[in-house]
Amino acid sequence: MDAGSLSSLNCNSTYKCPLQEQFHRRRKTRENLDRFIPNRSAMDFDYAHYMLTKGRKGKENPSVLSPSIEAYLKLLANTFHMNRGRILAFKNKPPTPVELTPREFLSPVRQFKPSKPKQHIPQTPERTLDAPDIIDDYYLNLLDWGSSNILAIGLGSTVHFWDGSNGSTSELVTVDDENGPVTSISWAADGQHIAIGLNNSDVQLWDSTANQLLRTLRGGHQSRVGSLAWNNHILTTGGRDGKIINNDVRVRSHIVETYRGHHQEVCGLKWSASGQQLASGGNDNMLYIWDRSMSSSNSRSQWLHRLEDHTAAVKALAWCPFQSNLLASGGGGNDLCIRFWNTHTGACLNTVDTGSQVCALLWNKKERELLSSHGFSQNQLTLWKYPSMVKITELTGHTSRVLFMAQSPDGCTVVTAAGDETLKFWNVFGTTPEVKNAAPKELFPHFSRIR
Repeated sequence: MDAGSLSSLNCNSTYKCPLQEQFHRRRKTRENLDRFIPNRSAMDFDYAHYMLTKGRKGKENPSVLSPSIEAYLKLLANTFHMNRGRILAFKNKPPTPVELTPREFLSPVRQFKPSKPKQHIPQTPERTLDAPDIIDDYYLNLLDWGSSNILAIGLGSTVHFWDGSNGSTSELVTVDDENGPVTSISWAADGQHIAIGLNNSDVQLWDSTANQLLRTLRGGHQSRVGSLAWNNHILTTGGRDGKIINNDVRVRSHIVETYRGHHQEVCGLKWSASGQQLASGGNDNMLYIWDRSMSSSNSRSQWLHRLEDHTAAVKALAWCPFQSNLLASGGGGNDLCIRFWNTHTGACLNTVDTGSQVCALLWNKKERELLSSHGFSQNQLTLWKYPSMVKITELTGHTSRVLFMAQSPDGCTVVTAAGDETLKFWNVFGTTPEVKNAAPKELFPHFSRIR
């Protein structure tokens, strides 16, 4: 077999390995046939001759060399070869790079990561409304902002609406004195139906669009209903009697589950975004985590976690929007702390002493920030950076404890209600994004048939 055939066979047999294929091709080129011939154009033959003969001359006439001659030869050697160590050169020296731009005109270029513009948070509310006859009671929940951009507030025995799109106001209902006052309010996810808890233990369900009372839930509690929370078609109610009841608003026998753990009034209720876990806080300083998978309609439902770290009533509850198992809770006047919980394990992740009563908590939907409202002594709002819990800013303006907070549907505006009988709107979470209006999902398509 000739050399050409052998070379072709080797290439084909090693085709799948790029490195080997590239090596065989280079062996065919003419410049690599003999790698041991030096590059004569890059060599100094006078220097080479001197280096090859200087040692022999020294050995032939060792006695002839005087100290002056040795010094001369040493100086000559240093001058001649400039400390070069190699005689043969096998490649040319690389050309000296040409500087197209003088060094004095060059400046170091720094690479900066694109940073977000610094957030500007107005220190004064953008709007203030009167809220006469609001009940200054820490254990109630009288404010909620629905997905249809309607703000609902309970003032005494009356429920008022404020339309966020045009600023108009209206009145939904005024309950009788024997049934009132209003003790809790909560919008359903559709932004059309609203639940109203009353002092006489009843819970009314209203269609806000038709201004119509759909049904009244009775028989579950023995005293006022101060907290409400929706989970699709399940309305969870918490009462002064310590009971937590899941009501299926679609059926006549609405009580489907009862959670028993609190020994005093339930003042905080929040379902997780998944609808699987419920957090409840009470005047007994207890925080419970309930799991729907552990629920049973035939027996007392057992809690998943019973958390005893707070030393005052637990009303402020907020599930984290970017970490499903993270819950923030706030304690009352003898506690003053915000605590963070892993609701899967029940572990307390962090505790922050705020220095004042924690009335409400809200997470920023777009950034890792938490807003808290407080009582004595500054009655302030505090914006925290999570997880460092460094204070970003404090907002003051209320002259009484800031009992209630609600967040606009776009997540940018926060409204606060205080015992000073005012509502204040704060642009604390950024500007409003442009969002196309979408038709609200009908949560209860056959609600008008339920009685």
